[in-house]
Amino acid sequence: MSEVAVSILSVDKENATHTFYNLETARPEYFHIDVMDGKFVENNNLELMKDYATTISHISNIPLDVHLMVENVEEVADEYIDLAPDRVTFHIEALKDKDRIFNFIQELKENNIKVGIAISPETQIEELKPYLKYIHMVLVMTVVPGKGGQKIIPETLEKIRSLKKYLEENSIDIDIEADGGINGETSEDVREAGADILVSGFYVVSAENKRAAVEKIRG
Repeated sequence: MSEVAVSILSVDKENATHTFYNLETARPEYFHIDVMDGKFVENNNLELMKDYATTISHISNIPLDVHLMVENVEEVADEYIDLAPDRVTFHIEALKDKDRIFNFIQELKENNIKVGIAISPETQIEELKPYLKYIHMVLVMTVVPGKGGQKIIPETLEKIRSLKKYLEENSIDIDIEADGGINGETSEDVREAGADILVSGFYVVSAENKRAAVEKIRG
């Protein structure tokens, strides 16, 4: 059984607060906040996602799982620290300098925030290995980051399997989160590959019975 993080990327702004209440009753483990800057990825939703995250922090006790798809990682992360998210995940492709990565990891930890590093489909898990003992989670993108409604790239499931094996062989106890194309049909394959946390957006948000949709993802 996996944990579920509901992405709010597809939530309609006019009905957002009502939708967040409905999603809370579905009892996911996290609200997943996809933050995009129009540079690292094509879309820009910086203002909207901060507004959504702030609203959720005021009305819900479900933890925030913040996923930064941005170039200026440190600056954008600072805007979320006051919301006390459970975890903040940044892309290794955005922070290429090792010293910068370790400094940012330390900054998040000093603010009692769990640290995740995300990798896009074209990035190999070898790039993560220097940091795995210092973080709490790896987010494996199972689609190209930045757009909803995509189908899972099959090769990314093998990446999850390889990462899971490496973590077990090296006694590294951190979570693997998978994000992209996860619904009631694909979730079983993602769980079997070794993901601990499954991110699902439109499938849950659009479901008439959101609780049942979350349970289907959870397995």
